[in-house]
Amino acid sequence: MSEKVLVQYEVQNGIAILTLDDPPANTYTHEMMRQIDESVVKARFDKAVEVIVITGAGEKFFCAGANIGMLSEADPDWKYCFCLHANETLNRLEHTPKLVIAALNGHTVGGGLEIAMAADIRIARKDAGKCGLPEVALGVLPGTGGTQRLVRMVGKSKAIQLMTEGSTFGFEKALELGLVNEIYESEDRDSFLAAVLEYAAQFTTPNKATKAVGLIKRSVQTGSEMPFELALALERELQAQLFASDDATEGLNAYIEKRKAEFQGK
Repeated sequence: MSEKVLVQYEVQNGIAILTLDDPPANTYTHEMMRQIDESVVKARFDKAVEVIVITGAGEKFFCAGANIGMLSEADPDWKYCFCLHANETLNRLEHTPKLVIAALNGHTVGGGLEIAMAADIRIARKDAGKCGLPEVALGVLPGTGGTQRLVRMVGKSKAIQLMTEGSTFGFEKALELGLVNEIYESEDRDSFLAAVLEYAAQFTTPNKATKAVGLIKRSVQTGSEMPFELALALERELQAQLFASDDATEGLNAYIEKRKAEFQGK
């Protein structure tokens, strides 16, 4: 018997679309997290993929976090391994040298927000739902990277306040906090996703030097966790790789010749 598909995977015009699909709330089980992991690795190795977009199925939820029924039935050792694998999966998403955009089509709470925070850019659908990390109401903490990614985005005091209050809030407040980059007005999920894909297209060839995009991401994601001098060394090494690339030659020549660059991702 084949495994239920919980993460839909498709590629359109250089963009891999990962859709969390377990109605009604797209909560993730270990099976879904494994499929997210497999999809991330697949997109990482696929040379036809230049950008990754992750979203939720349906109109109401991006993802409501971990499946509580699954957790309530599991023993502590299994739960630890579940959290460890989820950490590893989101680290792979964060470290993959391809831009990752989270399209928040609905409620994005608990582990759902933790998935979204592992993306590079978050775009939300206006008035489509709430977000937040309310795990304290269950007597636990956000255990899929939430405590660490949130503090890096909003600072210590605000992160502690948001997580200990366990509050959920609209995307407008998330925008103010820096948890969301953009908010799009859309009539439904399909038009919202189309708008996000249109935005994502600017990061594909020939529009952008995708190698530069990937190394900018790597410099920030890795360098921000290193001492400053070491981070500068990383930046120089990545820049040296780009100086030797065909796209850098094309970009410089196009600038001098006053024409639009045609990048190849090489």
